[in-house]
Amino acid sequence: YRMDLLQKNQTMSSEFIILGFGDLADLQILFFVLFLTMHLITLAGHTTIVLITLIDSRLQTPMYFFLRNLSIIEIGYILVIVPNMLANFLSRNQRMPFLGCALQMHLFIALGGAECFLLTMMAYDRFVAICNPLCYTLIITRAICLQMLALACISGFALSLTLTTLIFLLPFCGSHEINHFFCDIPAVLFLACSDTQDKEIAVFLVCMLILLLPFLLILLSYGFIITAILRIHSAEGRSKAFSTCAGHLLVSLLHYGCAIFIYIRPKSCYTPEQDKIVSLIYTNVTPMLYPMIYSLRNKEVKGALRRLMVMKWQPNAG
Repeated sequence: YRMDLLQKNQTMSSEFIILGFGDLADLQILFFVLFLTMHLITLAGHTTIVLITLIDSRLQTPMYFFLRNLSIIEIGYILVIVPNMLANFLSRNQRMPFLGCALQMHLFIALGGAECFLLTMMAYDRFVAICNPLCYTLIITRAICLQMLALACISGFALSLTLTTLIFLLPFCGSHEINHFFCDIPAVLFLACSDTQDKEIAVFLVCMLILLLPFLLILLSYGFIITAILRIHSAEGRSKAFSTCAGHLLVSLLHYGCAIFIYIRPKSCYTPEQDKIVSLIYTNVTPMLYPMIYSLRNKEVKGALRRLMVMKWQPNAG
C-alpha cells in the first residue's frame, strides 16, 4: 500500500493540471473562437511588420531593425502561451508534464525579458535620434544594433533560467492544480508546500532587473526626449518627432503596466481570478494592439504597407 501511495505521489509530482477557465464551461467554445480569431490577427499583424521591415528599402534603419525583432520575439512569446490556452478551452483539466510546465515558464520569462530589454534599447535609439541627431549614425551603427539585440536576448534567457530553476526546485507535495491558463510564476509559486519567502525575494530581484529598472530607464529617456521635442520651434517638426516615439511609449506603458501589476508583489496578494484577467490582456489583447499602434502612428510604416499593396495588386505591364 505504501509503495502504491509513493508511486501515486511521484506520478502526481511529475505533472500539473491546468485549470484554465473550467468554471466557465458554458462559454468555453465562445472563448475558443474569440481568442483564436485574436491570435490569428496578432500573428498576421506581427508577420506583416517583420515582412515590410525586411522588404521595404526605406525601412532599413535601426528603429525598424528593433521593431522587426520586437515583433519576432512577440510571435515567439504568444506561441509559447496561446496555443496551449486554446487547447485548454476544448479540454477540461488539461494535464501538463512537470518539465513541460518548467519549459513553458522558462520560455515566456526569457522572451518577455528580452522584450523588456529591447523596449529599453528602442528608447535609447529614440533618445539619440532626437536629442543628438548629428551623431546618430556614428553612435547607432549596425554592429551596435546587433550587439544590443544579442545582449537583450542573452540577458532574458539567463535571468529566466535562474528564476525557473529556483521555482522548480521547490517541493510541490500538495495540490498540483494550477489555477491559471498557463504556468505563470505566482500560480506555480502558490502551490509550493515549503516556505517560499527566499524564492519570493529572488523572484522580486529578477523582476526588478527585468521590469522596474528598464521601465525607469525608458521613463528617463522620454523625459529627455519630451524636453527636446518641446524645444523644436516648428509644429511640423514637433509632430514628426512625436509620431516616431508615441507608438513605442504606448507599447512600453501597456507591456510594463500589466507585468508590474502581476509580478512586483508578495505571494499573500495573489488573486487567481484577477491574475487570469490581467494575463489574458497581456498575452492576447496587447500583442494584437502593438502592430496597430505602430502602424497607425507611423507614416513610414503606413507608406510601406501601401507600397506593398500596390506591388501585390498592380497588374503586370504587357
